Amino acid sequence: MLMNRIEKAAVNNPARRALQRFYEVPALLRLAGGPLTPGARAVEIGCGSGYGYGYGTRMILDHFRAARVDAIDLDESMVTKARRRLLDRPGRVRLAVGDATDLRAAFGAEDDTYDAAFDFAIIHHIPDWRSTAAEIARVLKPGGVFVFDEVTAHALARPPTGCCSITSTVSSQKCRYAVTSRSRAACSR
Repeated sequence: MLMNRIEKAAVNNPARRALQRFYEVPALLRLAGGPLTPGARAVEIGCGSGYGYGYGTRMILDHFRAARVDAIDLDESMVTKARRRLLDRPGRVRLAVGDATDLRAAFGAEDDTYDAAFDFAIIHHIPDWRSTAAEIARVLKPGGVFVFDEVTAHALARPPTGCCSITSTVSSQKCRYAVTSRSRAACSR
């Protein structure tokens, strides 16, 4: 589902970038266990324009230290803007217009392709978000991590199929993740 003008304005502003940089990234880095391993490949769903939520692509590269990021968004105009804004990252970012429920179509992503997947509060916009969570589980390598934040506890209380229920700090054979009081989470396959 595409964002409306009010949502786009809310995410494409300096206050949102500051929140991401100074609160969300440090919190998510702690939950994820620190930066990714050298050479790590990551995928970001809902990358946006390269300025608002697309700023997440830069954070994945700079703070999480991914070597490469494949970033997808349903909105073609946002991906066009992101392409312009991420020109200073040649060979490190691949952008696609597409559906997060099918990363094979967007990037040719096979099973166990990525070391990490990122979602900066976008999954609640996806009507079939459970299929997106299952697709992320499919493309994550064993030991990979799904790092996300979500705007509502309600969205996190609806467990995705193919992953794990997201209601508290949990460890199981398939997933490891933590949820803070502000509904931030990191999920490791």
